[in-house]
Amino acid sequence: QVQLVESGGGLVQAGGSLRLSCAASGRALSGYAMGWFRQAPGMEREFIAAISRGDGSTYYVDAVKGRFSISRDNAKNAVILQMNSLKAEDTAVYYCAARLAPYASTFTVGYDYWGQGTQVTVSS
Repeated sequence: QVQLVESGGGLVQAGGSLRLSCAASGRALSGYAMGWFRQAPGMEREFIAAISRGDGSTYYVDAVKGRFSISRDNAKNAVILQMNSLKAEDTAVYYCAARLAPYASTFTVGYDYWGQGTQVTVSS
């Protein structure tokens, strides 16, 4: 069992940056593939970024490529989502998720553990 807690959300102007962190207790996140998802009001939860365990391969949805970056901070047992050049359409609740399988997934059903989410609001 692993518990995930997201932090770093908030209100930012368009063009700004935020750094989200997903911290874990219970197990080392290095043993999991990790993903970030977001859910805007009235919308389905959507895949944003993921990182595999082992080789650390990363994956991004086209809408955030070149602006967002996912990485691991093993010293802090955390996964980071660096978000730059934020747009109003990035406004959503952001969730991190952990997957026992070694390779990342772009599907919500592929993940075994979820955090409670952190709100990101981008003003235009």
